[in-house]
Amino acid sequence: MIYADNAATTKLDMDAFEAMKPFLLEEYANPSQPYSFSRKAKKALKDARKTIAECIHAEPEEIFFTSGGTESNNWAIKNYTVSSDIHHVITSAIEHHSVLNACKNPYFGHFMIPVDNYGTVKAEELIKILERPREAVASCESTLVSVMMANNEIGTIQPVRELAEIAHAHGAWFHTDAVQAVGHIPIDVKAMGIDMLSASAHKFNGPKGIGFLYSKNGLLQPFHNGGSQESGMRAGTENVPAIVGMAVALKKNIAQMKQNTVHLSKLTEIFLSVLHQADIDFILNGQPTDRLPGNINISIKGKSGEGLMHLLDLKGICISTGSACDSVNQQISHVIKAIHVPDNYAEGTIRITFGKENTEQEVLKIANIFIKIANI
Repeated sequence: MIYADNAATTKLDMDAFEAMKPFLLEEYANPSQPYSFSRKAKKALKDARKTIAECIHAEPEEIFFTSGGTESNNWAIKNYTVSSDIHHVITSAIEHHSVLNACKNPYFGHFMIPVDNYGTVKAEELIKILERPREAVASCESTLVSVMMANNEIGTIQPVRELAEIAHAHGAWFHTDAVQAVGHIPIDVKAMGIDMLSASAHKFNGPKGIGFLYSKNGLLQPFHNGGSQESGMRAGTENVPAIVGMAVALKKNIAQMKQNTVHLSKLTEIFLSVLHQADIDFILNGQPTDRLPGNINISIKGKSGEGLMHLLDLKGICISTGSACDSVNQQISHVIKAIHVPDNYAEGTIRITFGKENTEQEVLKIANIFIKIANI
């Protein structure tokens, strides 16, 4: 089996797994308890929060542990809009469904920024919405802008720093869904002007079911009620083993980021070169250069993406047709529609996402099998 769907999930890093084991088998105490048996768990929780904060240039008290990216996105949007004077949210048209569906709320307005054919949010489009006539937004007093850092389907990286500056200049807060970006591209929440950021461990070789939300001090209200965990912001006993594993995986990925980027860029170049040499008629979706390393989203003329995926699966190769969260809906994704891929190509869209463990030999094998299948 060759796994090439790393945007859906990644293999758990062995160092992260080893770091988790003591807190699953030996140091299993509840970190909220006052007795000595809880001290190691409590310290591990504190150290992990500090490590994660350092990885994105935040403060430890600005990191809140969650169950993953979906919860983090929902917390940033739903909780913030309910607990503040915000009356509308502005997102891009290609956000993850955990953002778009969280915006389906009758109590506030939702405005979507169109993207260009590469999936990029242009500054002028955000300004156009922020400066729309006052009567169009009735009694709106403040705004939340939520634009993902990198798209999970086509890999396009957004100009987050510029968009955050525009949001702040218009009195708005800025949130970014960085689930696909954290651990893969450099992030400095302070320098980039980010007010809130969502992340999920299993996208950077950490365990599933754990993530975090970065929030500048004072912006959040409790997401649900109960005990005093997470500074009273998220009740419930912390998942110490997963949190420890997440911190180890993130720190390791950031330490290896440059070499991983070089490796993944080379794999991408090899794959696309083989397809071009074989005269496969396809469109590379997303930005040609400013994109996540290892992300290849292509649309093949006159083909079925679902059919190609299943044929590759029969050969022991794992790829996808788009977002793993939407795999049950066999239709053209909202991202592909938003970037205006021609109809005769759109249905033949597949996503191949290489990870740091993929080899050049695997890439050549995938490419050669893919060419045979595409020519059937």
